[in-house]
Amino acid sequence: MNAVTSGKRIKGQTGDWEVVIGMEVHAQVTSNSKLFSGASTAFGGEPNSHVSLVDAAMPGMLPVINQECVRQAVLTGLGLNAQINLRSVFDRKNYFYPDSPQGYQISQYKSPVVGEGEVVVELEGGKTATIGIERLHLEQDAGKLLHDQSPTMSYVDLNRCGVALMEIVSKPDIRDAEQAKAYVTKLRSILRYLGTCDGDMEKGSLRADVNVSVRKPGGPLGTRCEIKNMNSITFIGQAIEFEARRQIEIIEEGGAIDQETRLYDPNKGETRSMRSKEEAHDYRYFPDPDLLPLEFSQAWVDDLKSQLPELPDLKKARFIEGFGLSPYDASVLVAERESAEFYETVLAGLADKARDGKLAANWVINELFGRLNKEGRDITGSPVSAGQLGSIVDLIGEGTISGKIAKDLFEIVWTEGGDPRALVEARGMKQVTDLGAIEKVVDDIIAANPDKAAQVKDKPQSLGWFVGQVMKSSGGKANPQAVNDLLKAKLGI
Repeated sequence: MNAVTSGKRIKGQTGDWEVVIGMEVHAQVTSNSKLFSGASTAFGGEPNSHVSLVDAAMPGMLPVINQECVRQAVLTGLGLNAQINLRSVFDRKNYFYPDSPQGYQISQYKSPVVGEGEVVVELEGGKTATIGIERLHLEQDAGKLLHDQSPTMSYVDLNRCGVALMEIVSKPDIRDAEQAKAYVTKLRSILRYLGTCDGDMEKGSLRADVNVSVRKPGGPLGTRCEIKNMNSITFIGQAIEFEARRQIEIIEEGGAIDQETRLYDPNKGETRSMRSKEEAHDYRYFPDPDLLPLEFSQAWVDDLKSQLPELPDLKKARFIEGFGLSPYDASVLVAERESAEFYETVLAGLADKARDGKLAANWVINELFGRLNKEGRDITGSPVSAGQLGSIVDLIGEGTISGKIAKDLFEIVWTEGGDPRALVEARGMKQVTDLGAIEKVVDDIIAANPDKAAQVKDKPQSLGWFVGQVMKSSGGKANPQAVNDLLKAKLGI
């Protein structure tokens, strides 16, 4: 595994400080039913409408493992280049809370289903960092307490109780807020490519507990504080920045950091204490007597491995090598599976993929994504289909229309729809490549501006003004290269 990438140091009164960050990401497994019961996992049902007798911890009810959840966990482990453990054990993590009727959580402690792996994240300036994965284990989610329904009591909704979570625990390899944000972004992308978690942070499908400590560079690890239940990548970055500075100030003033659990308040931009941190032995873990050890064969794992989709890193490398894209453009396109699929569908419709792959990427990223962002839409709601965009790129590549005409055409397709080729024919939008017609426009512009024509030899950069005038006169239809060549010949450049 690669060495830890150094991060941004924080300046204090006594010099530079290094931040050490580890993360526990809780990802809801994509499954129609819960980890140990047949109750629905659908989001947004009436309170307590998706609760089986097992979830409600009725006497005598026994858990039964959901094989689909196990499959999704193993797939995720394979996507993280992690060790898959053919034998793992479910444990009871004992604690009382009103939204957990059993009085314990079925989780995995010493023998998780997935062991060590890694995630490679991209940072500014083309740098990368390799973040180690300590483990991935399966566990039940808790229910939800509603405190705002009554002035005198709290309500309990058990719809989420028993939903399968993958807890993905990183090593303390993250060194600043930017690395932390890049890690969660990349992890979310991998899960969505695999289809093992939808990554919807607003609905709580992906949440992170962030462990933060500070130390002098190269010094021993400091006492850590855990910031619970972060469901926004932006807030994760803000919370780390605040918490690191808070700890540095305390230490520099002669104080000590208490190991504790904290919450982040995005309105105030600060963390606050929630409770002192329990140690693992407080939970009295022991193997769940109602569940046999989980065992499966290497052949089953190998079969799942053969079903893995092309993940972001491999897809990015293929886009760079096959279509000449810059690493940045390739990263933008592969960040979300839907974006990569859209680009590949555009490519599939091109007459010459090798020639126009880069042009297609420019149009997908700059024109389409730019417009979608401006209007607050995502790629699945694009008014311009991949086929339509492919036709526009083809028309540019073959010289039928210029880049300027293409932008006008894109606007028509966005607002009115239609086949780009048919629109170009019907509306007379073809680029003029007839040299005779262009030459007449060039001659007219030069004749009308003799002073500027005389100055071009001394100021070659002023040729751009003539190009602009010719393009304007032709309604943007003249071939820009032909205009340049003719002007240079006639002005003696």
